[in-house]
Amino acid sequence: MGQVLSRFEAKGLTIVAMEQRTITGEAADAHYVEHVDRDFYPPLREFATSGPLVAVVLEGDEAITVVRTLNGATDGRKAQPGTIRGDFSLSNRENIVHASDSADSAQREIALWFPDLP
Repeated sequence: MGQVLSRFEAKGLTIVAMEQRTITGEAADAHYVEHVDRDFYPPLREFATSGPLVAVVLEGDEAITVVRTLNGATDGRKAQPGTIRGDFSLSNRENIVHASDSADSAQREIALWFPDLP
């Protein structure tokens, strides 16, 4: 986790909120609501609920674009070396990190994970 967070911080992003937790299947379903009915979702849900995770809110100039670039392609086997997934993942489901894909998604996901965050 330290290596992942250090990449975000080295890029100039700020950690606004962070918490280690384990999530339920229902929480995973709420987070991945747009994927629940897709064939790839059951193994993703199983992975997401299999152990602890660290939820983080980052902010900075063009944070969504920057985080998604640092994360790399969703499929770690195809992600470029130097990206988080390219360096640490060999899967398209167990891909180390998640990133919101838009400001609307970020707002929805932050409300799920950190409901007390202003």
